[in-house]
Amino acid sequence: MTLKRILGALALLLTPALAFAHPGHGDNGLMAGISHPLGGLDHLLAMLAVGLWAAQQQGAARWALPSTFVGTLLIGGLLGFEGLNLPALESGIAASVLALGLAVALAVRPPLVMAVGATALFALFHGVAHGLELPDMSSPWTYAAGFVVATAVLHAAGYVLVRVLPQAAAPLVRLAGAASAATGVWLLAG
Repeated sequence: MTLKRILGALALLLTPALAFAHPGHGDNGLMAGISHPLGGLDHLLAMLAVGLWAAQQQGAARWALPSTFVGTLLIGGLLGFEGLNLPALESGIAASVLALGLAVALAVRPPLVMAVGATALFALFHGVAHGLELPDMSSPWTYAAGFVVATAVLHAAGYVLVRVLPQAAAPLVRLAGAASAATGVWLLAG
């Protein structure tokens, strides 16, 4: 499958969202859920980095990292809906941007259990943040569906980018990881 076809398919998947570009479609939370991972630089970079990092892995880690992130994100979201707040929530999210960016920049391949554990920890922080920011009058279930779908699409975009690019572009992927890590440092300092 070519990059042009993949991007075309992603565009088709996102086209229905254009119909909801103006208010008045009800407060079901779906669009808010979709926009949350896309609207914050910290969430956007972490979600893309998970996909990039997964594509740099071998074997089960290629599917285990994004699957773990999405599953734990949902659990964190449900905890956030119930009002659970983690200590240093924003710092944990910023640290995830730094750590995942470094993992991509260095193309590290830790043991699967360590990679999955770190991914789950980062996803928990992001999920709780999503859950705590449930908009008023929104259905938690449609909001959760939105942020889960948006997260999975961002993971897939990062994964596909690495897998479609020629091997000669690997330094560019690593550079993107370094930029993400630098952003994580900036977020932690701010």
